[in-house]
Amino acid sequence: MNLLLLVVALGLTGASPLQDYKVCQPHSRPWQVYLRGGGASCSGALIDKSWIVTSFNCAPTPYSTIASLGEHDLTVDEGTEQRIYVADVIRHSPYYRSPLHSLVMVRLAEPARFTQHIQPIPLPSRCPQPGETCHVSGWGSTIPNQYEPSKLLKCISVPVVDDQACMNTFPEYLYWSLGMVCAGQANTDNCMHDGGSVMVCDGQLQGVRWFGHGCSNPADPSVYTKLCLYNDWISDVMDRFGPTLPTVTPPVQVTP
Repeated sequence: MNLLLLVVALGLTGASPLQDYKVCQPHSRPWQVYLRGGGASCSGALIDKSWIVTSFNCAPTPYSTIASLGEHDLTVDEGTEQRIYVADVIRHSPYYRSPLHSLVMVRLAEPARFTQHIQPIPLPSRCPQPGETCHVSGWGSTIPNQYEPSKLLKCISVPVVDDQACMNTFPEYLYWSLGMVCAGQANTDNCMHDGGSVMVCDGQLQGVRWFGHGCSNPADPSVYTKLCLYNDWISDVMDRFGPTLPTVTPPVQVTP
């Protein structure tokens, strides 16, 4: 009996690993992209047939990183995937020890083909509001202080937190940026161990993970890039770094 009580006690104190059941409905996030290789192993969001948005910490390497679209289980070929090399990586600057921005645009070497399992997510037409419930997805553990990557896409729901409440949880070395939005609080899902996890609110892309504070302390909100402030920059990058189209030479007119 004493041995049984000891086993139960060890389980309650975390000596045995907690179970992580927050798996997304397969292929319910057709915009989710997995970036692997070239130093990257994280997520992004497809916003156009040629473009992905992710965080600074997830910046891939051109022609070394592969963007895998249409994924759910990373260990199985499901027949829904398209795998395309990354061609260009454009970082928003500046990014210092206490960064002002955390946003990267990734151009695919060839356009994705839209299917039932591969679709872009709309950019935000408004900013998220405190108290609004949003949804975060990525290939990572959703258990604080457990870092084992997930083979299955995970989904959690998080409430948006007002700026001041979020700032109050910051460590001394970290400064607030207007480009931040926070989500998650005590007694809610608040952790996604994926450096480029994607936050969607009301069907619009509203954030990519910046700092996973909720993964070290579940009472603290995690920080995301406030994408509603970056629409102009994103559009400008897509215009300036888009693939060069071949010049069409008009036919020569021959006069008799």
